[in-house]
Amino acid sequence: MKHVHFSALAVAALMLTAAGCSDSGSKAADSKPSPAHTTKATGAESLAGVCPSTVVVQQDWEPEAEHSGVYSLIGPGYTIDASKKRVTGPLVVDGKDTGVKIQVRAGGSAIGFQSVTAEMYIDKSITLGAVSTDGAVGAAGTQPVTAVVSQLEKSPQMLMWDPKSHPSWKTIADAGKSGATVLVNKGVAFVSLLEDKGLIKAKQVDQGYTGAPSRFVSDPKILQQGFATAEPYIYQHEIKQWDKPVKYQLLADYGYNIYPEALSVRTGELTSLSPCLKKLVPILQRAQINYINNPGPTNQLITDAVQKYNDGWTYSIGVANYAATTMKKLGIVGTDASGAFGGMDMKRVQSVIDTFGPILKQGGVKIKDGLTAAQIATDQFIDPHITMGSS
Repeated sequence: MKHVHFSALAVAALMLTAAGCSDSGSKAADSKPSPAHTTKATGAESLAGVCPSTVVVQQDWEPEAEHSGVYSLIGPGYTIDASKKRVTGPLVVDGKDTGVKIQVRAGGSAIGFQSVTAEMYIDKSITLGAVSTDGAVGAAGTQPVTAVVSQLEKSPQMLMWDPKSHPSWKTIADAGKSGATVLVNKGVAFVSLLEDKGLIKAKQVDQGYTGAPSRFVSDPKILQQGFATAEPYIYQHEIKQWDKPVKYQLLADYGYNIYPEALSVRTGELTSLSPCLKKLVPILQRAQINYINNPGPTNQLITDAVQKYNDGWTYSIGVANYAATTMKKLGIVGTDASGAFGGMDMKRVQSVIDTFGPILKQGGVKIKDGLTAAQIATDQFIDPHITMGSS
């Protein structure tokens, strides 16, 4: 579990304890909804005969708005398989049926809580996997993957605090100077980053976070990790024992500069998949922008899938809508410094290797010698004309 999506794990456990936000769902496979009118794609949007007949996307966690770019491509008449935790339907962009299907698979419990890279090398039917840059660094020696598009521009991971207990705190740096306890999951890489920058001291760190809100509620003087796209809403609206705002700051503001959940292929298949990726990647770029401009239908699909899976993970429409707004507001979804939406700045990728390679190595991960940005990411399929303002 070296590369488990720790923040999502935190949200999962938290949501299990949140009051009033669970649904029973259905365990049977289900089809939703009756097909609306679509037209047959032609030209660059036609994927038939070029891409696999079903483009399989392995996510790193249960359905949530951070995965919205791929879920937004699932067209009318989709099928939810509650037993296998996957949604399958026609791959549709801007009302055009591309001629192939897309299948989005849940991570977490659905894959035994193992890493996406491990699952990709076990199940070769997976076309794309959601792998964060630091995860790709750690996997490069034994399970190499190459990111082809990053639908999220920066990580939503954050540290949060109670503004009533700490009215003078404006940043994580302010909190660090106070000596307050920093509650996190065991093994998260960003702790070493913050320690190396002198923002927090090792003696402040408590790695006993289980995801339950009880510690924060009973001891509001601590800092706690989480997702800016989830916990601020959940604590204010769904945890009745708290029921008020929190303040937070993104870890991205302090050099946690990974590309989160970048869609990646097995490196050895990059060449064979190139004809498909040349057409598919621009569609993936557009899909995430389309979602941000109109999140409602996809959020409904995501929450519908969560209810049908009925596996303990809960995710309300309120959280999904909040996440969509927050991703846009904070630039979690935004045009990359490389100039294109979904693009990846190779200098930034290299900086992740240089920063997190030693941190992961210190934690016992064997890092590939001489690893370079070009070995774990490529912009060759990105359409440079697609930006947040172009779709």
